Amino acid sequence: MTLKLSILDQSIIYEGDTAVTAIQKTIRLAQKAEELGYHRFWVSEHHDSDSLAGSSPEVLIAHLLAKTERIRIGSGGVMLQHYSPYKVAENFNLLATLAPGRVDLGIGRAPGGLPRSTRALQLGHGQEVPSLTDKVIELEKYIHDQLEDDHPLAGLKASPVPAQPAELYLLGTTVVSAQSAAERGLPYVFALFINSDESVAWEALQVYREHFRSDKGAEPQTLLALSVIVADTDEEARKLASDFKAVKIHLASGKTYNLGKVEQAEEFGRQSGEAYTIEVKEANIVHGSGETVRRKLLEIQQKYGVDEFIITSIVKDFDDRIRSFEQLSHVFIETTAQR
Repeated sequence: MTLKLSILDQSIIYEGDTAVTAIQKTIRLAQKAEELGYHRFWVSEHHDSDSLAGSSPEVLIAHLLAKTERIRIGSGGVMLQHYSPYKVAENFNLLATLAPGRVDLGIGRAPGGLPRSTRALQLGHGQEVPSLTDKVIELEKYIHDQLEDDHPLAGLKASPVPAQPAELYLLGTTVVSAQSAAERGLPYVFALFINSDESVAWEALQVYREHFRSDKGAEPQTLLALSVIVADTDEEARKLASDFKAVKIHLASGKTYNLGKVEQAEEFGRQSGEAYTIEVKEANIVHGSGETVRRKLLEIQQKYGVDEFIITSIVKDFDDRIRSFEQLSHVFIETTAQR
């Protein structure tokens, strides 16, 4: 099985950085990813955050397309629950017109921020807001210019209509999201770096394959997004990985969200107005020397049967982060290309 490697960058604002420097590092990393032979480069969407600078992936994607030449650029992902599918389609149709064959549209299910920003993003929404599944269906129709004749907005086009539309991906961390991707016949990305429960990941990918609808002519595509740190030695990588924790907040309503820090989880709980508990665990990071990580990734590929890894790295020092992606490229992409 051929395995592709790609990158997801979250434009993290580390201590001593500003939003400007965080975005500049994202640009430099995208250019380095292209140079090293990574397949695609995705950026995320987060709101009302002092630690994450990427609030508008479609704007950042436009700039990254202009700053690179070949690598696919996309969203990981656009939080469609907040937006009009028609407007999202217009944005990505324009991007696909500017850079044919290079644009990915990943759709996420998370809020992308705390309750306050969600309220702001959804201000003015009516009482009967369509489900995310309904919005994905509408988005597909606009992206591919396939609005039915009996649709209430028949004849409407998301201009400009590109020769090569953006490729649509559904992102998630649950069996429910996998089922939704399968029913729509869309590629599916399970974010293991967010939900580190490997039993859920395995079940989600199995459900996706078993229920995938191929009547549109597509084949199932499975991608796994995970956190990776590569260093010169296993011990050095272990030390880098030990700096990070996985933080979850469990609300009384039964909903669970993943946050970057305990302080963010506490603020989320305060804004939600619900009783909550916070869970802190060691972050699930694949780490080690280049050869160690290569072996681990091949084992993970065999276990899950995935076609592609989307790698995120949360190493604080930017030079160390670049070296991590360089070393992974040297032992994986270059070696694979030589075979």
